Parts: sequence; C-alpha cells; structure tokens
Amino acid sequence: MPKIRLYLLLLLICRVAIAQDLPPIVKYASAGYGAGNQNWMIAQDSNHYIFFANNEGLLEYNGSNWTLYPSPNETIIRSVRVIGNRIYTGCYMEFGYWARQNDGQLKYTSLTRALQGQLLDDEQFWNILSYEQWVIFQSLDRIYIYDSKTGKTSIIARKNGIWKSFRTQNSIFFQTMGEGLFEIENGKSKLVSNHPLLVNERLVNVFSDEEGLILQLAQNGFYRLNGATVTKFVTQADAELARSTVYSSQQLSDGSYALGTISNGVIILDKSGQIKYHLTQNKGLSNNTTLSVFEDVDRNLWLGLDNGINCINLQSPVRSYADDTGFLGTVYTSILHNGRLYVGTNQGLFYKAYEAADDFHFVPGTKGQVWSLYAYGGTLFCGHDSGTFVVDAQGVRNIFSQSGTWKFETVPGRPDLLVQGNYYGLSVLQRTGTQWAFRNKIEGFDYSSKYFEITDALEVFVSHEYKGVFRMQLDQGLRATPKFHTYASPGKGKNASLVQFNRTIYYAYKNGIFKLNTKTKQFEKDKALSAIFENDEYTSGKLIVDRSNKIWLFSKNYIHYFTPSKLSSALKPNAIPIPASLTNSMLGYENITQLTQSNYLIGTTDGYYTININDLSFKNYSVSISGIVANRQNDKPVNISTTGEGELKHDENNITFNYTVAEYNKYISAEYQYLLEGAQDSWSEWSNKPTVSYKNLPPGEYQFKVRARIANSSPENMAVYRFTILKPWYATNLALVLYLILACVIAHFINKAYQDYYQKQREKLIEENNLLLEIKELENEQQLMKLRNDQLSQDVDAKNRELAVSTMSLIKKNELLALIKEDLKNSAEDSNKNIKSVITTINKNINEEDTWNIFKEAFDNADKDFLKKIKAAHPSLTPNDLRLCAYLRLNLSSKEIAPLLNISVRSVEIKRYRLRKKMDLPHEQGLVEYILSI
Repeated sequence: MPKIRLYLLLLLICRVAIAQDLPPIVKYASAGYGAGNQNWMIAQDSNHYIFFANNEGLLEYNGSNWTLYPSPNETIIRSVRVIGNRIYTGCYMEFGYWARQNDGQLKYTSLTRALQGQLLDDEQFWNILSYEQWVIFQSLDRIYIYDSKTGKTSIIARKNGIWKSFRTQNSIFFQTMGEGLFEIENGKSKLVSNHPLLVNERLVNVFSDEEGLILQLAQNGFYRLNGATVTKFVTQADAELARSTVYSSQQLSDGSYALGTISNGVIILDKSGQIKYHLTQNKGLSNNTTLSVFEDVDRNLWLGLDNGINCINLQSPVRSYADDTGFLGTVYTSILHNGRLYVGTNQGLFYKAYEAADDFHFVPGTKGQVWSLYAYGGTLFCGHDSGTFVVDAQGVRNIFSQSGTWKFETVPGRPDLLVQGNYYGLSVLQRTGTQWAFRNKIEGFDYSSKYFEITDALEVFVSHEYKGVFRMQLDQGLRATPKFHTYASPGKGKNASLVQFNRTIYYAYKNGIFKLNTKTKQFEKDKALSAIFENDEYTSGKLIVDRSNKIWLFSKNYIHYFTPSKLSSALKPNAIPIPASLTNSMLGYENITQLTQSNYLIGTTDGYYTININDLSFKNYSVSISGIVANRQNDKPVNISTTGEGELKHDENNITFNYTVAEYNKYISAEYQYLLEGAQDSWSEWSNKPTVSYKNLPPGEYQFKVRARIANSSPENMAVYRFTILKPWYATNLALVLYLILACVIAHFINKAYQDYYQKQREKLIEENNLLLEIKELENEQQLMKLRNDQLSQDVDAKNRELAVSTMSLIKKNELLALIKEDLKNSAEDSNKNIKSVITTINKNINEEDTWNIFKEAFDNADKDFLKKIKAAHPSLTPNDLRLCAYLRLNLSSKEIAPLLNISVRSVEIKRYRLRKKMDLPHEQGLVEYILSI
C-alpha cells in the first residue's frame, strides 16, 4: 500500500502539463464591448472594421472603439455580411442593409418592406451570401435572392425547409433535411446529391477544391463529393470530431480549416487534415461554444462565442504557453540543452523535448526557486534556492548547499573554474576531470551577489539593489579580496542589475543606464540606452546579454534589444511593441533566452511565450478618423461629417476626434500623434489613446492631423480633416458691414447732435456774452454811478465841511460878539451913550434869524429834503425845532448849538428834551441817532 501511495505521489509530482505553444488570443468580454454575450456571425469591411451579428444588434469594432447599433425591430441579429460598401444583416422577420453616413455612423435600410407581407410568419434569417450582383438571405424556410441592381427579390422555397446555405467559388448550395444537397441555377434549385449522408446528416459547410466538393458535417467530420460518389476525408481530428458537434467553420486563406464546436472549443486543421491547434477554455479561450468563425484580411481568426469574442493571431510570430493550472508557475530562467527545453520556475525545474508535442516533466529533487540555468563545457548548472545542482539526463546532483545560488560566470584564462554568486557572497567551483565540485568561498565579501561580472584583470563588479554597486580585486588564486569599493554614483535602486556587454560593464536602474569608464573606473550615463526609460517607461533595470551578442532591456510598453553596429561604435536599437501588461513578467526577474538563431523564450508569471524576431515585421497600417463629435456647452454631442471639410457653428466649438488603426494583434500596440493647426504649434507626444478633445475653440479655420506608428514602423498615411468654426452672426462679414453702416448712421446723428449742441452752445455763449456785456455795462454804469455818488458824497462832505466851517465861524463870531457884548454890559453903567450904540450894533450882527437863513441855505445845499422829510414825519415841529434838528444832524453838541440860537446851554438841553417829546421817541432811542437815520 505505501508503494502505491508513493507511486501516486510521484505521478502527482511528475504530472505533465500540456505544453503546446499556442498563438496569442485576444479576449473581448461582453462587459467590454457593451453588447450581448452571443455573436452569431462575423464580417469585415474595406476599412478593416469588424462587424458582429449580436444578440443586441449590429456590433462594430474598429480596433479602438466598440459601437452598437440596435437591431431595427429590437430582435437578435442572426447574420451579417459585408458586400461592397453595405453591411447586410438579417434578424427576426427582417433583413436589409446598413450604409455609412458622412458623420461616420451607420443607417439602416429595410429590404423587407418592399415584399409587402410575403415573409412567412416567424421567419428568422440565419445566413447571408453574395454572388455577383445578388445577395442571398436564408431563413430556415426559404431563400430570398435580392438583385442589388434592380432592387427586385425572388424566392426559393422547399417543402421541408432549408437547413443551411453555402457558397463555393462558383456556386451557391443549400441543404434540405430529408431531401439532400441542392444548387441554385438560373434562380431555381437543382438537386446535386440525395446521398443518405446528405439527406440525414446536417451539413455545416461546403468547400471546393480541384477534386470536387468537400462536405463538412456537424458530427461525422469531412467527406468528399465527386459526382454521385461520397467518400470519407480522413483527418487526424476524426476521433475528436466524433465526440463533438461542429456548429460553424471556415476554410482559411492557407487552406486550413477552422471548426467551431459546441462545448469543445475550436479545432484548426491544416489542409491535409492534421491538427494544428485544438483551443479550448483551459487553453485560453473565453468559452468552449463557438457560434461563428471568421478570418480577417490580416489572417486573424475571429471567434463569435456563446459568451464573448476572441481573436486568435494565427500569423503572429509569438507563441505562448499559459499555465492555467499553476503546475509550472512563474518562469525565472530557461535554456535549450541537449535537445531538451529546461525551464526554471518558482516551483522547481521542468523539462520537455524541444519542438515536440511533448509534455513538461518535473525534475525530482529541485522543488523550490530556480534562479538560473547555465551551460558550460557540456555541463548544465542550476542555480537554486537550495544551492547549486548539476543537471543531466538522469536527474540532478547537488554540488553546493551552503547558500542559495544566483548565477554563474567563467574566469578569464581559467577554463576549469567557475565563479558563482550566492546569497552571502561569491564562491568558486572547480572541475576535476569531468566532475565539478565546490572549491572555496571568496573571503572578504559577504553581500548577496545576484548580478556580478568579472574582467580580464580579475576585477569583480557586483550589483546589490539595497546597497549599490561594489568593485573588488580578486587575488590570483581567487581565494579572497583584500578590500572592496562602494560606488557613491550611480546609486542603489529597486530592480537594478549589472551585466558585461562588448567587454563593457553596464549598470541599469530607475535613473538610467550607466557604463563603466575603464580608465577612470567610474560609471558614466549612456544617453542612448537611458532614453528608453524616459517618459515614465521604467519598470525594471534587468539587463540580459544573449548568445548572439544582443543586449535586452524591458520597459513599460516595449521589449528592447541593441546590437553592435558594423560601421560605428554606436549600438543599433530595436523595439518589440509588447507591453509589460501583456508579458506578465515578474518585475526584476524578467528573462529572455535565445533558443535558436532567431527564436527566443520569454518567461512570465504564468508560463512563457516564444518569439521569432526574424518574422517580427510590422506593416504600415493606415490610420483613419473614425468619428468626430461636436457639442455645445452642456448639450448633447452630435456626430458630424468625417469627409470633406466641415463647418461648425460658433457655439459648437467643443470637438472630440476619434481615430484608429484597424489592427487586432495582441502584441501590437498602435501609438498616435496629432496636431491641430490653428491651435497647436507642434505635434503632440506619442500616445496609445485613440481620442483627443478640444474645448472652446475660437472661430477660425483649422486642420486636424493624426498619424500612427507601430514599433519602429513609419506611418503609412496621415489622416487629415479640415474644418471651420464659423463666427457668430454678430461677427460675420455681413454683420460687420451692417455695423459699419450703423456706425456711419450713428456717427452722422452724433455729428449732427454735436453740431446742434455746439450751435446751441455758441448761441448760448453769444447770449451769455451779450448778457455779460450788459452786466458789464451795468457794472460800468454802477461803477460810474458809484463814482458819481462818491463824487457827490465827496461834494456833500466838502459842503458839509464848508457848512461846518461856516457854522463854526458863525459860532465863533457870535461867541466873540457875545463876549464883547458882556464886557460892554459890564461897563455900560459907566459908559456913555456910544457904548450902548455899540451893543445895539452887536445885537444886530448876532441876530439869529439872519444866521439861520444863511445856515439853512447852506444846509439845504448839503442835505436836500431833510427838513422836508422830518417835517413830514413830525408836522408839529416849529421852525425853531427844525433849526435844532438841522444843528443836531450836523452832530453839533449843545454847547456848540447854544451860540447859534443865542441861548444858554441849559436852554438847548431843554429844547432837546421838548423835541424828543414832540417826536415821541422811545426812551432807549437817542435823539441824534434818530435824526441821523432820516
């Protein structure tokens, strides 16, 4: 019992993995293309766009974008065929064609409307064929033959219905179950064969060759029909086909046959019947039920599956092995040795016979990480997590187990020695006879040596991703290193590596690729190699040198290799457009192995893929503008014409351009570069994005250009679209003319208004000037009057002064006469008669009446009408009162008035008091003030 268990365990450990290298498969899920799961038929137009008869409608794919056109009556589209510039489709109770409009969208035209109810109830159209000018629509009941020139339709019907229709190079066939195989001639059906096989078995397809017809049945494989004879066409897949049901098929351009089955994937046979591939879900397909197969112009095989779409790149130079079971694991290294392909993975070491339909076998005793495989002198070394193994046809032998082993290098001038890089430094292996054994560890250096190189002078350079780059000098016996130098520049870096290429040491990490200057012993940046890490392309610094002296590097979107130039010291660059997202290589552990002169194996996290670089050529695909969308701000986008020149309204200035290269290779990635003349001065950077948007473009003329490249290929063409964004109506030439006219009219009226305004201003100024002149004249008159008044005032003042002088003279005279009179009176008693006579004469001279008359005359001259005014104001005043008022107006004091009245001062005061009474003046008002105010 234990032996049986051990045997089963060994079987489990040594179980095989199906190791057929398969062409790349591009998978499209329904969630990605935005339509139904099932795809019943496939076609391609002259632009290389692919069309699918989908559950939800007509599905279009241009290499960049998917577009779904709902079926005209909301039913499943069962068939599609591109004929000329039309895409014909058939569905439930409806068939017709789609035509491309100027805006790039498809528009449907029904052909069943003209039949006016001639369709049978519940008909569905499962197939469409073309022959010269006719288009054949086939349902399960009848065939409708549409003449594309006349527009007329004829009908072929069979009592037992029609299972399927077929076209060969020169004929149209159909099968009726229970009747046999028919051919259409002159618009009518003609029986070709009623062989029991054709009466009872369902045909999937009919092919023709120089020997006759090849009949492909749903379950019994292939047969040949030659006249009335039906013979078996034996193929390698007969046993497999007997267990399968074939639903769809197509003969490929190289004569091969692609057979889509129910629940058994797709089988591809060469023209002799040998199996090339049998692809199923566990070999990369999305689904095992293939409803339709189609070969495009680039010889890719499209599969319309029960759940999704797959595209198989049959002509790709890339072949892949995907380990979906996890048996093989992540491939770290590989080598072709003695006719065997060895792969080292994180699961251990595996091998198989090279280029044979063989299976991978696990090498017992190698469970764990295999870091490297190195062949030297006929011996295969395996660097393992557990140490170093020697591998031969019988198995493996452990020759070093003290530490894990990274890699191996030869020693210049010592063919019997190998240096291996270990987890804890470097060690030496030595060959004695035909056997290799561990000799010694190199003392003085104990760091992990994943990447190292040895020069002729026994200098060793080691790259450590966490400590940087070291340089050490080994002794002649390779026993020790006295010391080592740590480089400050270049610095350390994740996923860094070091390699010797063309006798030069190269070091690569995220900041670029550096090479050693042998004279200065310093690393200098290599601008040519470092350029591949620009534009955020860095993923890993892994450097690999192959047997044909090529150095390989990996970036985000490419695999690069450089070869020495024959005519210069510069390296010749080459690029393979396989992005890291597709290779699935573990970062820092990328590996590529040269199997043959042109075949290379690249390890991935789930297997590997091989590539033939000699077959790696890229045609110059054409780029085209697939759609242009314009929209107003916050408005629904509108598709506009992609042909000719476009004119857009001023507010339709948000424009999106969609462009594409119609290629469908998994390992081909197109890059685009665009320029909008009128808005940009230079071309954009290369980008994988197949669309660009421009916002708020100003009015003007523009020219949009886009070009594409694939790997190192030059663009074959440049797609150009010219368009104009019109000015708003208020900025058009007509509007400008109207504006000019309006401006002239406005200017005229403004000018007239200004003229009227200035005329009024002139008149106003004249009026104001006249008024000013009048005012000036009045001012002059006033000035003159004032001067006259001043003169009069001066005259009055002069008169008053004269009057005052005169009055004072009279007062002085009277005072003098009074004094003389008094003196004479005093002496009169003793005087004589003569003295009395003198007194009489004096009295005559001081007669106040005469004095008053003189004074009155002078006073009237100085102050006219005063006496009249005060008499009018106070009629009761006597002449003596008026005389007193006149004296008071002259502002004479009582003492000065007394001589004029020839009375005493006391008498003057009494007169003044009486005068106040007559005038009835208030107590607080002064008499003189009142008189002066009159």
